[in-house]
Amino acid sequence: MNIKPLSDHVFLEPAGEEKVTKSGIVIPDTADKEKPAQGKVLAIGPGKRNDKGELVPMSVAVGDVVLFRKYGPDELEIDGKKYLVGREEDILAVIG
Repeated sequence: MNIKPLSDHVFLEPAGEEKVTKSGIVIPDTADKEKPAQGKVLAIGPGKRNDKGELVPMSVAVGDVVLFRKYGPDELEIDGKKYLVGREEDILAVIG
């Protein structure tokens, strides 16, 4: 797959987290039906232009694990796998 986001868009792979109860029961990430708030950056755009027309580079890089707003990025499906596409402003923090 060759994806190249435009402007300040970020292409993310959502992290699937399984929860395990104290008794050892595994609850899959689909159980709570909410979008994940953590993911891995797969591709980034070149950045956003400021009022002077200068390119402001992205503050995240491919491979970063990030926290993002649950309802910020748009969900899409490619070849049966779910991905997220959002703007850099949807990202709250880089983990690591």
